[in-house]
Amino acid sequence: MNPRLRKLIGLFAILGFLLFYVGVMVRLARYVPDHGPLQFAFYALAGTCWGLPLLPLISWMNRGSPPPGADG
Repeated sequence: MNPRLRKLIGLFAILGFLLFYVGVMVRLARYVPDHGPLQFAFYALAGTCWGLPLLPLISWMNRGSPPPGADG
């Protein structure tokens, strides 16, 4: 598959996933108690854990791409 097409597909997959993830986190945030440290922990985890499910997709998007600096 063409690397440009792979990156385009990955772009829309990432955007779709992020829309879904944000919607789920907004709904879950309603159940977080009104306590500062718990809210901090929830938002810190929610703000960093979104990248973990995307790692396989990002590696798939970059598969077959020429290394940086290669003439191609």
